[in-house]
Amino acid sequence: MLQDLNILGTLNAFKLLYNPKLCKPHAVFPTFDQVPIPVNNSIKAIVLDKDNCFAYPKQSTVWPEYKAQWEKLKQTYPGKALLVVSNTAGSGDDTDFKEAKLIEQQTGVNVLRHSKKKPGCKEEILRYFRENNVTTNPQEIAVIGDRLLTDVMLANMMNAYAVWIKDGVKISNNPIVRFEKRLASYMGFGDSK
Repeated sequence: MLQDLNILGTLNAFKLLYNPKLCKPHAVFPTFDQVPIPVNNSIKAIVLDKDNCFAYPKQSTVWPEYKAQWEKLKQTYPGKALLVVSNTAGSGDDTDFKEAKLIEQQTGVNVLRHSKKKPGCKEEILRYFRENNVTTNPQEIAVIGDRLLTDVMLANMMNAYAVWIKDGVKISNNPIVRFEKRLASYMGFGDSK
C-alpha cells in the first residue's frame, strides 16, 4: 500500500492552490484511440502513461482495441521519440526494472527509468529526449495520460503539451480520479475537444 502512495505527487498537488491551471490540459479525449496522430504539427516526442491510458491497469500489453492506434503512433514517432513514463514501471518501486523490461518487450517502446514519480520526473524526461537527440525543447513534447494531478501537471510543469485521457480503458471509481473529474468539470474543461 505504501509503495502506491506518491508523496511527491501529493506535495505537488498543493501547487494547484497557487496555480490551478497546472492541471488544465491542452486537449481532452475520452480514450487513447481518439487522440489524433500526429498529436499536432509541433510535437516531436510523446510521453505516454501506461495504466488506464493505453493499457488496462496493471497489465503490460496494449489494450486490444488500441493496437491500430498504437502502431500508427509508433510509425509517426519512431525510435526514441516515444517514451512510457509510469509511476510503477521504471520507478524505484519496480525491482530490477522487471515491469519496465516486460512492457518494453510487449510494446516495443522504451520505459523511462526514473527516481522521482510524476509529476516530479520532468528533468529525467527532458534528459532522455535530449540525450537521444529527439528534442531539447519541451514545447515539442506531448504528455498523454489519464491523470490530471500527475500526467497533466507534469506536462504543464515542463511546458509541454498536455493531453488528458478522461475515461481511459476502464472508468475508475478511485476517489482521487473522481476528484479530478469534479475538478475538471468545475474548471470547465471536462468535455472532450
